[in-house]
Amino acid sequence: MNAAKRREIFERLRAANPHPTTELNYSTPFELLIAVILSAQATDVGVNKATAKLFPVANTPQAILDLGVDGLKAYIKTIGLYNSKAENIIKTCRILVEEYGGEVPRTREALEKLPGVGRKTANVVLNTAFGEPTIAVDTHIFRVANRTGLAKGKTPLEVEKKLLRYVPAEFRKDAHHWLILHGRYICTARKPRCSACIIEDLCEYKDKTSD
Repeated sequence: MNAAKRREIFERLRAANPHPTTELNYSTPFELLIAVILSAQATDVGVNKATAKLFPVANTPQAILDLGVDGLKAYIKTIGLYNSKAENIIKTCRILVEEYGGEVPRTREALEKLPGVGRKTANVVLNTAFGEPTIAVDTHIFRVANRTGLAKGKTPLEVEKKLLRYVPAEFRKDAHHWLILHGRYICTARKPRCSACIIEDLCEYKDKTSD
């Protein structure tokens, strides 16, 4: 795929959704961090249901520490892998309180040292909470990038590096949200909705659907 086609893809995505954002509900960087940790192998809808009950009770590192592991589990038990997530969140909150004054660090290195936080989670927080031009490659973005020809790669990291190289600078901050929403609602896994796709004519996928 050439640079002109890539630019046109993002021009159209921006025109359709000028101010994209995450579908996770949050009001602070810390709330976003917790929501993203919870979202691994879970839906945003499921996470939002849990945090709607958790955050009014505890939405700071100290408040969640005060809940304790079992207290936290009571709020997140509807989410997959809740036992390990609760353990990681408590450990993360302790680090935030003891080393960062209860604030979320703003560097990838510091974020990735937090229990339960990998590269993808760090990228989401850096991008969504702090406005950094990072691209967190999840299953949706990996699929869209490979299918369309936007940035083909065998691993999420390979796709991420190519997207950062290929996406024009003016679109980089919002690229994560545009691509994830496109993958979630249009370029779906089993049967992509090609007839409803605003970039269908630019897409290089060979098995497009017709209905």
